[in-house]
Amino acid sequence: MCGIAGWIDFTRDLTTERPMLEAMTATLHRRGPDAGGTWLAPHAGLGHRRLAIVDLEGGKQPMTAHRRGSEAPVVLTYSGELYNYRELRDQLTARGHRFTTASDTEVVLHAYLEWGTGFVDRLTGMFAFAIWDAAREELLLVRDRLGVKPLYYHAYRGGVLFASEPKAILANPLFTARTSEDKLPILFNPRLAMPWETPYTDLRQVQPGHLVRVDRSGAHEAPYWRLVSQEHHEDQDTTVRRVREILEDTVAHQLVADVPLCTLLSGGLDSSAVTALGARHHAPGLRSFSVDFRDADHDFRPTALRPEQDAPFALAAAAHIGVDHTAITLDPEALTGIVPAALAARDLPSLGQFDASMYLLFQAIRERSTVALSGEAADEVFGGYPWFFDQATVWGDTFPWLGNAPRLTDCLAPDVRARIRPADDERDRYATMRARVPRLTGESGLQARMREVLYLSLQGPLLYLLDRKDRMSMALGLEVRVPFCDHTLLEYVWNVPWKMKVADGREKSLLRAAVADLLPQEVLQRRKSAFPATFSPAHAKEVRAALDRVLDDGSSPLAGLLDLPKVRELASGRTQMMTMADNLHLLLPLIEVDRWMRTYNVSLTS
Repeated sequence: MCGIAGWIDFTRDLTTERPMLEAMTATLHRRGPDAGGTWLAPHAGLGHRRLAIVDLEGGKQPMTAHRRGSEAPVVLTYSGELYNYRELRDQLTARGHRFTTASDTEVVLHAYLEWGTGFVDRLTGMFAFAIWDAAREELLLVRDRLGVKPLYYHAYRGGVLFASEPKAILANPLFTARTSEDKLPILFNPRLAMPWETPYTDLRQVQPGHLVRVDRSGAHEAPYWRLVSQEHHEDQDTTVRRVREILEDTVAHQLVADVPLCTLLSGGLDSSAVTALGARHHAPGLRSFSVDFRDADHDFRPTALRPEQDAPFALAAAAHIGVDHTAITLDPEALTGIVPAALAARDLPSLGQFDASMYLLFQAIRERSTVALSGEAADEVFGGYPWFFDQATVWGDTFPWLGNAPRLTDCLAPDVRARIRPADDERDRYATMRARVPRLTGESGLQARMREVLYLSLQGPLLYLLDRKDRMSMALGLEVRVPFCDHTLLEYVWNVPWKMKVADGREKSLLRAAVADLLPQEVLQRRKSAFPATFSPAHAKEVRAALDRVLDDGSSPLAGLLDLPKVRELASGRTQMMTMADNLHLLLPLIEVDRWMRTYNVSLTS
């Protein structure tokens, strides 16, 4: 896993810009602490930072190759893991290609030489990469199908800047950190963002399953993969067996690494399934890790998304599976001090304690492992969240995952609300995303609606969770793999009817049946429980004090934008919400947007 950066400009000679390209690339050092490199030509510069996972000695980047009979290079800077690279290398070798490394990077480069842009259809994995084809004077930016790996770009007249993270683009004076009032809805609730959207003005993400061509005419984005809806003809038993087969194969492929590997084990169904399957295919000694907070037994408060503590279930799963388990216990009072590091990892407003605790967890894991497997995305693929089963929420005419939480944009000052009309903005976003649902002809009723609900959950919410996991892990040089994001698994489960997904009347029935023989009953039957939150009174006091400082500070970037009485009223209440831990969780973006705008000197336009 790595960090990539680059600069294409058809109007200037970039060979004089090596210091700037090196500065952009250096910002990604934490993503790739093992090695770095740059490549420059008159109109193209590519940079790379490497975290060595496969072929530790080979695979140095940027990597170059040539078509037969051509002196013009094809250059690649690549981030990710290609899980089927061995199979592709065999196919390419049979077609006459010769390899000098054992890396998946070289396979990607030769696959492009052999099949052109159509090669992306053959790739299985998580990846974000850039290919500069000097003969064609064309840059290709590619992101994996579900958006596990990030890739940003800023297109301007005559060129483009791109990188794994905004920080590398921010390092170039051609880009200025700006936002606008109409971005406030996605700053206050990032899950509302469209797949291409960022809070920075003129900074886009390459959409999952898309590629961007950059040539002298500009940047042109197009999909190379989409979900397709079709009839599912297999019965329940056959479907369960097929899910198990895909999971077995996916996890086995994702265990390939030349460095220490572990799993994230919360004791929930998803992480326990990944750990159990990993143990079946891994040599003895697979390690697992969980996280909890000091004094959690005293402070814990059940919520809809966190009905119980993880600790006993993680221990039960580890004992049953037979893995070497470590429970990481965090001090809630240490979280506030880590938030600046989490912000530096994101270059975007952090999630406060949720980013900080994940950062500390990954910091502890990195001392023992370089690769971790996670159960992320099973809820979106198989239907695991509580709002999938609340009929009022399911049939509500908006994003189901918004639940019954108040909208933080309601706390904007009346004149700001009048200008940006957040309610209309939410409806427009919902209509736009709903129109993208791949429908099945003749489908109606609950089955049709649940196809919409699942699709909507695979967009903003999942992308935000994947981005969070990538940023917090890669900031520490830890690679996290997500087997439930395998596109073969998603394509299959997507078309399984909802009634089969909930055959036993509960969430994730299909997954539960597929791994029933691997887990103890208390874990197999456990309800959905999200990543842990701390309910420490001391931490809550710190957050409340931070909120008060923002509200009382006339120099805050948010000054004049908020209806202060409404914010204070919300802060003093205790609203029961399906999707939030408490009221302070809902108000957290006010603190973190303020911090982000100050730290990155982000200007705000109306």
